[in-house]
Amino acid sequence: MKVLHLNAGNETGGGMHHILLLLSHLDRSEFFLGVFEEGELAKRAQEMGIQTKVFPQSSRFDMSIVDSIAEYVKEHDIDIIHTHGARANLFGTFLKKKTHCQWVTTIHSDPRDDFLGQGIKGKVFTFLNIWSIKKTDHLFAISEKFNEIVNQSFKVKKEKITTILNGIQFEKKSTNPFNRSDLGLQQDDLVIIMVARLEKVKDHMTAFKALKMAVEKVPNIKLLLVGDGKEKEYLMSQSEQLGIKGNVKFLGHRDDVIDLYPLADLGLLTSKSESFPLVLLEAARAAVPVVTTDVGGVNKMIPDESHGWITGVGDVARIAQSITLASELKRTGELVQMGELFNQHCSGNFSIRNQVASIYDTYKKIL
Repeated sequence: MKVLHLNAGNETGGGMHHILLLLSHLDRSEFFLGVFEEGELAKRAQEMGIQTKVFPQSSRFDMSIVDSIAEYVKEHDIDIIHTHGARANLFGTFLKKKTHCQWVTTIHSDPRDDFLGQGIKGKVFTFLNIWSIKKTDHLFAISEKFNEIVNQSFKVKKEKITTILNGIQFEKKSTNPFNRSDLGLQQDDLVIIMVARLEKVKDHMTAFKALKMAVEKVPNIKLLLVGDGKEKEYLMSQSEQLGIKGNVKFLGHRDDVIDLYPLADLGLLTSKSESFPLVLLEAARAAVPVVTTDVGGVNKMIPDESHGWITGVGDVARIAQSITLASELKRTGELVQMGELFNQHCSGNFSIRNQVASIYDTYKKIL
């Protein structure tokens, strides 16, 4: 069995890490990666010894590479094409007609939200992505909620959908953790880490508004923002307007996130849409409890409030309340205990080995 994974190649967040983690645990002789542009994904994959092919597009609208991909599929006797992301999904519809392959895709996020705030262009891309998804032979949904969306909203039959929850290597630990002094942080600060692209779907403004409320009771909160994106300038100006500039540190895109988690007392995620967020599993690996909005499959990671906090999407007051409570629990030592419970639960249920085994079994079933 040979499988070609396809992605646009411009991923830098959870999607990139999902693809790399999955391929790093599969047989290098059977699994290949194709991307449509040079970037961090291709660079990292090549460094990891993953067979990687760049099919360069002159623009995202350049469809001429379909023939090149089809030739590559034939040359390498590919059995399954596995797409990730809207652009790859669109190419999947054409490759399905040109090759003998089965075509599967992974739903990493709610397709209806992937192009939020991009006007008419975003609406066209959303339509094309959903149109493409409906044509696949099989779909992997990274949460039960996404399974329901694909089945009920997109009318894809249940038997064509498999729910596969994300997993990570819990045995992998930081080997060079930062000290708080490295970032100008004090030991008694409540340090919150938020790892998320600076894009509308991550809803950083809800985090900022909640932080503004929380610092009225707990002034020594420091929020570390890890990630880059189109909203950066706007968010920097908003942090100043809200009077929380001194409480927020913009760290940009980082390759050493695993070394930043040990600094944190608390993780934060305020997204409007997620699947099964890898960033929360990464927080669990570091035994850092989290406050998260109720998106995707987060309730599987946080079964009750002894493991962390789940709030409604956009619920500023509840997020602020949870942060304030976390500060109290830090003082009593109970926040550390919560982090340990979070770690035990997630490491016991969401390993990369389980995820890879489920995906491989599904590949075999559809051939």
